[in-house]
Amino acid sequence: MADPTTVSPMITDAVTQANVKVVAEAPAMAMGSLFQSMAHSTGILFENSVAAAQQQNTLAQAAANQGVIQIYSMDTMAGAAATEKVGQTGTPDQMATLLTLIQAFGNTGR
Repeated sequence: MADPTTVSPMITDAVTQANVKVVAEAPAMAMGSLFQSMAHSTGILFENSVAAAQQQNTLAQAAANQGVIQIYSMDTMAGAAATEKVGQTGTPDQMATLLTLIQAFGNTGR
């Protein structure tokens, strides 16, 4: 059996202080790791948000482009006729209303 040897009290004190230091730093290291993972997750969240916004912008541009293509591909006379029909919608109703108002104000002055 080995002979027990005495260890210097300075050595045991240094080892004890190192062990206490490691145990004392554990919560701070855990929180640091937690904060780093949360910051990384938040960064990925913003990256995904920007990517989704870019994709939506691309889709909006494609839809606008398709609308312009459809407008330019339409026959010009057909477009003019459709525009005229849309512009004259409700004209008879407006004329009848105007005639009624003229008659109502024209009869009151006599």
